[in-house]
Amino acid sequence: MTSAPIVSTEWLADHLSAPDVVVVDASWYLPAHGRDARKEYALEHIPGAVFFDIDAISDTASDLPHMLPQPHVFSSRMRKLGIGDGQTIVVYDGMGLFSAPRVWWTFRAMGVESVHVLDGGLPKWKAEGREVTDDPVNRPERHFTARLDNALVRDFDMVRELLGDGSAQLIDARSSARFRGEAPEPRPGIDSGHMPGSLNLPFDLLLRDGTLRPAVEIREAFVDAGADLSQPIVTSCGSGVTAAILSLGLAVIGHRDNALYDGSWAEWASRSEAVIEKGS
Repeated sequence: MTSAPIVSTEWLADHLSAPDVVVVDASWYLPAHGRDARKEYALEHIPGAVFFDIDAISDTASDLPHMLPQPHVFSSRMRKLGIGDGQTIVVYDGMGLFSAPRVWWTFRAMGVESVHVLDGGLPKWKAEGREVTDDPVNRPERHFTARLDNALVRDFDMVRELLGDGSAQLIDARSSARFRGEAPEPRPGIDSGHMPGSLNLPFDLLLRDGTLRPAVEIREAFVDAGADLSQPIVTSCGSGVTAAILSLGLAVIGHRDNALYDGSWAEWASRSEAVIEKGS
């Protein structure tokens, strides 16, 4: 198969019928997008793709959005989707590259190594005239073993510590206006601004027409944002979705020592003990 974090539409078309390849529709939208991911999946999806509901396959006991579920819960949900150990997983979404990296990161956090993002997602697949279907997908259950890789996940206390001791760089994928505190957050009751000492790299700077930019441009974007790519990095965003686009970019350029702040700004800005800075 392939060890690359992303795969092309050509690659997936060539391997779509392989028995050990599982395709996952990971579409998820903000309220402002005005789109229903599950309804769109029912109308059209890549043949054989199963639907991964980011909000449902999460820690539903948490008051934070789509936090990582417990490994045993994740194992159960994957088993019911027909995703098993040893398979090659290809994740895509309906915007090209938006929510698929979050599910890619989730699988990696649960110990899966052979998981990849479809570059350009469903829009590129359709633009090339490739087949879509509305056929229901019911894969037979498979055994799935989730083992949480703690090295890929950071929580509030860990982030507050690293911001204090400088042991890692925190890079925020939100827009520059939200980072500076000049634009409101999409979630009510959450103030905008940023964590002390954090850097800002809006996720869309890594994209071009719904696909990931070349590795050399990704590297330049991180450097231009002030990142030292020889040092550890933690990615963050509004709720842990677009932070994964930065994580995917880091994987593409070969940066291995990085993690994602799962609670991200939704958690940070809701904690009374957290410091919020504004301005550049």
